[in-house]
Amino acid sequence: MLVERARQLARQWVLDEGVALPGFGGAFLTGSALWADPATELTPTSDVDVMVVADPPPRIGKFRYQGVLLEVSGVPAIGSTHEVLSDYHLAGSFHLPCVLADPTGRLGEIQRLVARDFAERPWIMARCTQAMDRVRGWINSIDENAPVPEQVAAWLFGTGVTTHVLLVAGLRNPTVRRRYAAVRDLLAGHGRLDWHEHLLDLLGCARMTAERVERHLAALEEVFDATAGLKAPSYRFDSDITPEARPVAIDGSRELVAAGLHREAVFWLVATYARCLDKRAVAGAAPGYEEGFEELLADLGAATFADRRRRGDHVLAALPSLWQTAMALC
Repeated sequence: MLVERARQLARQWVLDEGVALPGFGGAFLTGSALWADPATELTPTSDVDVMVVADPPPRIGKFRYQGVLLEVSGVPAIGSTHEVLSDYHLAGSFHLPCVLADPTGRLGEIQRLVARDFAERPWIMARCTQAMDRVRGWINSIDENAPVPEQVAAWLFGTGVTTHVLLVAGLRNPTVRRRYAAVRDLLAGHGRLDWHEHLLDLLGCARMTAERVERHLAALEEVFDATAGLKAPSYRFDSDITPEARPVAIDGSRELVAAGLHREAVFWLVATYARCLDKRAVAGAAPGYEEGFEELLADLGAATFADRRRRGDHVLAALPSLWQTAMALC
């Protein structure tokens, strides 16, 4: 299926079903399917992200619709044009023709203005600042009393948003699952692969072999398949751990490994493993599969709270030089 056809199906879902959601105020595309060339094939490991503006915001998640995997999320409102230009995820959507439905015409007007001003340096700096603040927020939220998967998520996403600082500076898609592969492409184009190695080192996987990543991926596959059929509707990422989402979570990681990007696959591998364990806990499943997670964390030097705190401090210490690198990219 071509990306353009997938976008059309996303619009069709909005017009057929999304408009009936309570408080519906519009919808727009976001994510990699928006940034991609519409004439290219949508890979089987990709979904199409749709954001619905509604109050209350819907929480629908991933599902199949006429052959395409949609992920539908919600937001209660869209702020001013200046607020959108300062938000790196929203600006990344609205600088492109993203609007799927716009009953008031407001989203279209914001899109026009954001497209005009997106590449101006003050707005780039504002978005990079937001990403830097998110790094600090995640790292500083690591809580020793929280369950281990939650501690890991705070450390992991705080570390992973360092890639977004650079992607935003380079006017690239601040993608989620493929962020380390995307930042590698950006830095290679600027002759700064040394910084890519630094980012991988902050994550703890710079020297991890393909064989080791494949071992961890096999363990993840086992826990994913054991968890995908469980029901946990109250869990925020319930739909990310389902049979429908398997091509993204598992096959997408295998795709990176097969391309020689095994280290770049580690971020989403850890995130998915943590979410599997979280979903099992919410669903009341019997304990199990923690051993593989512990082995993965040990390989990353993040096995204990003290380890995660120490690694988080290394990330915070790297922020001044990360900012300098980002500013050299804009």
